[in-house]
Amino acid sequence: MFIPNMFKFGSEPEKIAFMKQYSFATIITANDNVPVATQLPFFIDDSKGKLVLSSHFAIANEQTKYIEANTSLVIFTEPHAYISPVHYSKYESVPTWDYIAVHAYGKAKIVTDENAKIQELEKMIKFYDPDYLQQWDSLTDKFKKGMIRGIVAFELEVSDLQGQKKLSQNKSEAERESIVNHLEKSSSSVESDLARYIRDL
Repeated sequence: MFIPNMFKFGSEPEKIAFMKQYSFATIITANDNVPVATQLPFFIDDSKGKLVLSSHFAIANEQTKYIEANTSLVIFTEPHAYISPVHYSKYESVPTWDYIAVHAYGKAKIVTDENAKIQELEKMIKFYDPDYLQQWDSLTDKFKKGMIRGIVAFELEVSDLQGQKKLSQNKSEAERESIVNHLEKSSSSVESDLARYIRDL
């Protein structure tokens, strides 16, 4: 990722917190120099001195054939918004886009043990839908094992983590205030979320 100095994240924990907040991401793996991509929800675990991303594919997804032999890129991005030049004091200005993105690189390892696959699913349930856990616990082992036969679970240990926050840091305080005021009035929650990040600079 090309990251101008003024748009760098402050710290690794800040990147990880962003990934946990916007955890529906795109995993990209090359096959014979052709990128293959899938959008997946991820569970992000940084509790054991390393950063591990886990998720699962549908068993028919061809990307499962390449993730162990090749480095994958997982892209976490959101929120973002178009920024009009009307907010700038200089008349001859160009439009741009403000956004936040984190890129995580690593090789994935497929989880094959049935019990381990169930544990991976339970981590996802506890993170995304804890209210469903009681119902999940009441399901039969036969149903659970039938479900996991239809997925390919994996863990990816992150070997390189890059991030960028492009939030009009190169603009004046007055210009950023104009941008924030505009985004806060938007009906889009994505744009109002971006306004909060700009205001927190």
